[in-house]
Amino acid sequence: MAEAALATNGLTHDFGAFRALDDVSITVQRGTITGLIGPNGAGKSTLFHAITGGLRPDAGQVTLGDQTITGLSPDRLFARGLAHTFQIPKPFARMTVLENLMLAPLAQTGERLFGSFLRRGAVRAQERAIRDRALEVLDFMTLAHLADHPAGKISGGQMKLVELARVLMGDPEVILLDEPAAGVNPSLTGTLIEKIEELNRRGKTFFIIEHDMDFVMRHCDPIIALAQGQVIFEGTAQQAQNDPQLLEAYLGAPV
Repeated sequence: MAEAALATNGLTHDFGAFRALDDVSITVQRGTITGLIGPNGAGKSTLFHAITGGLRPDAGQVTLGDQTITGLSPDRLFARGLAHTFQIPKPFARMTVLENLMLAPLAQTGERLFGSFLRRGAVRAQERAIRDRALEVLDFMTLAHLADHPAGKISGGQMKLVELARVLMGDPEVILLDEPAAGVNPSLTGTLIEKIEELNRRGKTFFIIEHDMDFVMRHCDPIIALAQGQVIFEGTAQQAQNDPQLLEAYLGAPV
């Protein structure tokens, strides 16, 4: 049996009287590109936020490998190898694309109160190493030509690539992507898919929310579906297209 990279057990969360997650137990196997689908309001983004520290679940447990991570803050999870990109990118708009990436690594010496005064040599050496790493990541993501551009002046699709590039600065093992293809033109979507699949071949595990069913069916295996805060399907793309409960959740439309 494949090793679990990420799992939830009985995850439940209420917004007042509304139950957004209802006893959700899932497993994302290491080395997969797992798709998460479901109609609007199914609880997909709530599940991501409950996993990645954006909100604390009312019940249940989240594990990363063999570590319990329930309720840990996003920065602590990032340090443990779990990263999350958002549906709407929010770069530091006035900073360059390169500077946005250089901000990502945690616990930089120059960020400490006396680091920039007492350890100037160490700060400069670390900044050079971080800059070199950032340029390497930008080159991999086909963004090197935008390194010195203000991050707020690039296209929405390019911002999605920058979002993924920023999390790669932490070299995470598990990456959660919230609708990476939304609002992205076909050319950049192709680039994004190519990079996700290349990173997956290098050992990264992906868990992806996506409404683009062509994207999901072609590139995600397995697929998990939520409806009304509950898991209604887990299986392959082919099984998804023939599952009566899943088809009903999408009002009878082909998946």
